Amino acid sequence: MSTTDSARRTAPADEAEARLLDDEQRLADAQEKRRRSGARPDWSPLPRRAGLKAGASPLFSLRTPIPARWRWTLAVLSFAIPLLIWVTLNALGVVNPTFLPTPVAVFEAGLKMAESGELFSDLWATAQRVLIGFGLAVLVSVPLGIVMGTFNAGLALFEPVIAMLRYLPASAFIPLLMIWLGLGEPSKIAVLFLGTVFFNTLMTADVVRGVPRSLIDVSYTLGSRRGEVLRKVIIPHSLPGIIDAIRVNAAAAWNFVVVAELINATAGLGLRIMRAQRFTQTDRIFALLIVIGLLGLVIDIALRQLRTRVGKWAV
Repeated sequence: MSTTDSARRTAPADEAEARLLDDEQRLADAQEKRRRSGARPDWSPLPRRAGLKAGASPLFSLRTPIPARWRWTLAVLSFAIPLLIWVTLNALGVVNPTFLPTPVAVFEAGLKMAESGELFSDLWATAQRVLIGFGLAVLVSVPLGIVMGTFNAGLALFEPVIAMLRYLPASAFIPLLMIWLGLGEPSKIAVLFLGTVFFNTLMTADVVRGVPRSLIDVSYTLGSRRGEVLRKVIIPHSLPGIIDAIRVNAAAAWNFVVVAELINATAGLGLRIMRAQRFTQTDRIFALLIVIGLLGLVIDIALRQLRTRVGKWAV
């Protein structure tokens, strides 16, 4: 083959490659021009996918309301399934009844404590401590959280120390509280206060920081002053989230009350549990735990209803 024929065959290939390079360069120039002008680049179309099935069950759909009867059915099952497992374990003899008493034995133990009156006296003593200790924590943490969430200066001043203090276990303060406040009720209430105030403060601050900036800007545009924006925009918008934070930390208060009642208590559910443990009275322990759980459930439902009433837009 001659050199002339080889050159003739190579020329079209070179021309094609040159055209390809020119096309790529023009495409790159066009994309750079769009980027500089702020125009959105031409994205390739999304692939076509099949939509949701018309008959799909709402039980397995994302954030889809379910019928009321299904909601009640699932709520009943949430209690029935653990109870069924409990009864099955007892019936099969898998666990010694000394360590896992039967539901009937637990019910009878609770009934005996109720008939003697000790259950209600202990319940009232524990509830008082929770109401006072956690109530004081709410009175301190909610205003402080609003300040931290509203003003950056407040956030810079309080967040570092509170972020450190929340990692200190409340039970570690018991020796100091016994020295400072003695063995009476103040030290028990202080344990509940220290165990919940820091977490509730930071959670409240996070809720307040979540208020959209656009609402604040619109309020200023309409002539509102700083105090009016705080009272009529920030606090009402944050109130449902603040109640949610209180609801979460109320459970923590009930956890800490058992620890608090170890400080020379003469009455209380936590004290009664400790005494039952000494004599291996697991049926009484289970009965007291169920009472605490049911009371906590009532408080949780009440706070949810309050949240729904004061912030229907956030449901």
